[in-house]
Amino acid sequence: MSIIQTDLTRINSFVFDVDGVLTDGLLYAFADGEQVRAFNIKDGFAIKHAIRQGFNVAIISGKNEPGVRIRLESLDIEDIFLGVEDKVEEFENYIYLQGIHPATVAYMGDDMPDLEVMQRCGLRACPADAADDIKAISSFIATRDGGKGAVRELIEKVMKAQDAW
Repeated sequence: MSIIQTDLTRINSFVFDVDGVLTDGLLYAFADGEQVRAFNIKDGFAIKHAIRQGFNVAIISGKNEPGVRIRLESLDIEDIFLGVEDKVEEFENYIYLQGIHPATVAYMGDDMPDLEVMQRCGLRACPADAADDIKAISSFIATRDGGKGAVRELIEKVMKAQDAW
């Protein structure tokens, strides 16, 4: 894990991609058309804890599956943006409406659709198994893979720096 030139005490918001970040990127497709992903319980705990401590948490994902929304809502996440074609536009709209400065946002992504939006954030983060181009721009590279605790690792690191964990 590495953090390069980032003041963790300034972070007040987390934005996450889903596939490859909150999940391991595997997708199980059943004959009836249902698509299933696995989420990490420890990541979920950290998200709920961050929300209870007053951090903003948002999800921006290109996919839109009902089961994913249900899981995210169960974590008390209110700002869920699924089926997003332009992540930058969605991100800019979200921070504008919430009054969040981009320098106070930690964004964790894992692949090329996240690259441009990550470049607008104060803390660019990725799981250990992220695409090389994403790792190259990240100031935080988790020691864990997506869906295997990378989200928890980021949240814990930020919250501990603020004595909020």
